[in-house]
Amino acid sequence: MLEAIDQAKKSIYIEMYIFLDDTSGSHDFIGKLKQKAREGVQIIIVADAFGSSDLKKESVKALHEAGVEFIFFSHWLRHIHRKILIVDERLAFLGGVNIGKSFSQWKDLQLRLHGRVVKRIIKSFAYTYAMAGGKDKRILKYREKLFSAKFRFWLVEYSPFRNIHSLKDQYRQKIYQAKKSICIVTPYFAPPRWLIALLDNAVKKNIKVEIIIPKKTDLPFVDRINHRYMYNLSPTGINFFLTPVMNHAKIMLIDEEIGLVGSQNIDYLSFNLNAEAGIFFEENDLITELRKTVDEWKSEAELFRPQKYKMKAIDYLILAVIKLFRPIL
Repeated sequence: MLEAIDQAKKSIYIEMYIFLDDTSGSHDFIGKLKQKAREGVQIIIVADAFGSSDLKKESVKALHEAGVEFIFFSHWLRHIHRKILIVDERLAFLGGVNIGKSFSQWKDLQLRLHGRVVKRIIKSFAYTYAMAGGKDKRILKYREKLFSAKFRFWLVEYSPFRNIHSLKDQYRQKIYQAKKSICIVTPYFAPPRWLIALLDNAVKKNIKVEIIIPKKTDLPFVDRINHRYMYNLSPTGINFFLTPVMNHAKIMLIDEEIGLVGSQNIDYLSFNLNAEAGIFFEENDLITELRKTVDEWKSEAELFRPQKYKMKAIDYLILAVIKLFRPIL
């Protein structure tokens, strides 16, 4: 990503859930973006106001003074959870990678994309840019462009602001159509009821279902939620693998033939509240690379054993909350 920024000639567009200014010692995003803006490169950053709340006002001011158009997206309940970088309108990065010092210690995954799909990603970015208050007419005009439904790589989204549900629809369709295996990698696991039902049905059809989750995330309360759902679903035949370090990647691999990498977690927020984006693909070389990565993570992980799980007081609170929200989950 830094190399692409260094080589930018015309434009850099960033849409980020967490955009912080503490990376100067290792990955100096702020410094590089200011430098490129002074060189005349058009730079637009749309950051979620909640996710990027620790970004210092002084850093935002410095970006503005360098010529960067920096906009916070702010909404009471909904957030832009996407992580997108677009360079010169010909190269895009999309996946789970936020910008911040602490994330350098995590495992994560981001796709680097060329070709026609980049224009489709720009169109999606243009909607977010408009909702955040962006005024550049050339960028906004991308919203009017039409693209074919499917590329070699195709973008799937959830956007509550535009009533787009292709992410959820693709999860439903691909899991339902699976024949041999389903592998999911997610840091946060609180699946909605429809997804639980699909995974349960898959196991009953003798489809191998494996889910890779960090043993410990950055949020201890979420760890209890993860473990509670794993405990409840292990009897269905789903195998859960716990990685020793924080893994923030969001992946789905179907029959080792279809892959999805994106920003979405397996939880209510990603499927019902936050704006998300992912890329589906069937390219053999990329599937092979993704499978090797997932296999490596799985080899480092330990199998979750429900018999070792012990209920704590907080688990009863979690159960009560789950039951309270069950009608909408």
